[in-house]
Amino acid sequence: MTDARPLGADEATFIAAARSGDTARFALISERHRRELQVHCYRMLANYEDAQDMTQETFLRAWNKRESFRGHATLRTWLYRIATNACLDFLEKRNDRTPVPSELPDPDSEVLYLQPYPDRMLPEDPQESVVARETIELAFIVAVQHLPPRQRAAFILRDVLGWPASKAADALELTVASVTSALQRARVTMREQLPGRRLDWRSPATHELSNDERGVVKSYIDAHERNDLDGLMSLLRDDLRFAMLPEPGTSTITAKDAVDGWVSHGLFQHGYDDWRCITTTVNRMPAAVLYLRAPDDPEYRLFNIAVLHIVDGKIAELTGFDATDKPWLGLPASLSSDGRGSR
Repeated sequence: MTDARPLGADEATFIAAARSGDTARFALISERHRRELQVHCYRMLANYEDAQDMTQETFLRAWNKRESFRGHATLRTWLYRIATNACLDFLEKRNDRTPVPSELPDPDSEVLYLQPYPDRMLPEDPQESVVARETIELAFIVAVQHLPPRQRAAFILRDVLGWPASKAADALELTVASVTSALQRARVTMREQLPGRRLDWRSPATHELSNDERGVVKSYIDAHERNDLDGLMSLLRDDLRFAMLPEPGTSTITAKDAVDGWVSHGLFQHGYDDWRCITTTVNRMPAAVLYLRAPDDPEYRLFNIAVLHIVDGKIAELTGFDATDKPWLGLPASLSSDGRGSR
């Protein structure tokens, strides 16, 4: 596997650290790539905690294989190859990391292990293709999970990261023909999973939320805090796609049925009607973090996070996640009555 380039400073320093057994320098150089490698593992696995583990596994394998690095490829390429294969090994051992059929009449399938990715953990100065918004959004991550693992890897390396076929084939220990065939099959599946979405994943995509998105999130939070059911209903599309993970039951329902369902499960009833919310972004998507205050509790406690996909001023998809016991989200555990957060 070669990048047809002269040995760079990072590669030379890395080789020197590997030969001398200098773990501190080795770690310092490798660490520069942590965030983008973790995004790569997240695309492969759709689960933040698994991605963290596999990134750490990547660095462990890199250390153990340090003598095999000769600088024929960039350090970045070498680490991506190790990370990809660490994820493939992980998927081979786990039978609970594939989509499962929906338990509802909806013929679709669900990715119950999906977790949100906090924007604060994305690379600070990324290459555009690494965290282009459309390749980190939840719908994209879910769609990729419908690909068999090696198709998934070929698709991400080729169509997301833009690797040439020969380089991807070398990383996956496949022939160029096999990678090309896998990519063609993956593209068909992605078109089926993401109808109506642009599929040129290597083109630049926006990172910023639109004013429209910010306005809808503000209105959603305002309606939630005021228990304004009509206001909430007015923000939802009538073909809303709703999920509350990791619980099964993703469905497409009307705005009225969605709100009626929330009320029937106790939301906006006594004990579940005193809310404070803050805005955040995960997967480069707008999100509302919901805090609930129980009767006689002086503080609002972290409840869940609602990630919103907004189309033409309406919420088209609402994916809820339990936000408790997930310190990596970087959210306050509670809010005081004046809205101040505490850990």
